[in-house]
Amino acid sequence: MNTDFHQSRFPLIFSKIKFFLNAIKFEESVFALPFAYMGMMLAGHGFPKVDVFVMISVAMVSARTVGMIANRVIDQKIDAKNPRTSGRHLPTGQLKTIELMVPGTVSLIIFIITAWQLNTLALVLSPFALAYLIMYPYAKRFTWSANIILGWALAMAPSAAWIAVTGTLAWPPVLLSLSVALWAGSFDIIYHTQDIEFQRRENLHSIPTKFGLVASFRIAQTMDVLAVVCLVGLGAWLELNILYFISCIISACLLWYKFRLVKVENLKGISMSFMRINPMVSITMLVGTILTIYLTP
Repeated sequence: MNTDFHQSRFPLIFSKIKFFLNAIKFEESVFALPFAYMGMMLAGHGFPKVDVFVMISVAMVSARTVGMIANRVIDQKIDAKNPRTSGRHLPTGQLKTIELMVPGTVSLIIFIITAWQLNTLALVLSPFALAYLIMYPYAKRFTWSANIILGWALAMAPSAAWIAVTGTLAWPPVLLSLSVALWAGSFDIIYHTQDIEFQRRENLHSIPTKFGLVASFRIAQTMDVLAVVCLVGLGAWLELNILYFISCIISACLLWYKFRLVKVENLKGISMSFMRINPMVSITMLVGTILTIYLTP
């Protein structure tokens, strides 16, 4: 009987783990993590000690987990009303709120402990970073700049990694963070063009609901251009070699291709743009940075 009990429990536990990882979209950690590693490598001109690398990785993943769980819990009633998101795990009952809150609390504690282990500035700033990640889901209730606010949630990554390595903050990682904020804000604008009618009906705010579909695409394109300009400016500032600038060119081409896949008159390519093009941009920039650092005489 005891064996039967354990046999019945294991499939349930594994399904809950699968639901949890799907709910927080764990695979999307690849969006901002490469930019965090860029900040880390530029700060130390190469890979840091293994323990620092591991702590940076753990801190980034745990912080993102806190932010995603906050988003899912805070927005669960909105998600239930939106046809695009009504199938998510909380609205459908596949997960209970407590089943997200517990790992969210554990992730929060892990993030603070990791920051404490890194250095004093990381520890001092950790509560502010967590507060921002927890509070940003409320932005859509008050301001059309919600997409930009989301962009800055991801943009903390490279500056945070720089702080983790050096214990201080400088202007170069801030410029890199600005680039990430523009890039992430741009794809969040495009992603939420799917929800214009729903958001207007529910009195929610975003750049698409404020300015309309056509203007939103132009704003997103402009932000992508500025993101690339910031990346090029960073390379010039730090006097990086040609390999870095080649990665900037490739990233610019990828962003251009994104708007070939997704157009005002055809939003069907959003999934491919969001899930494939965006990670390719961040990974391309990381590879270019690695090659630059290790192949520079």
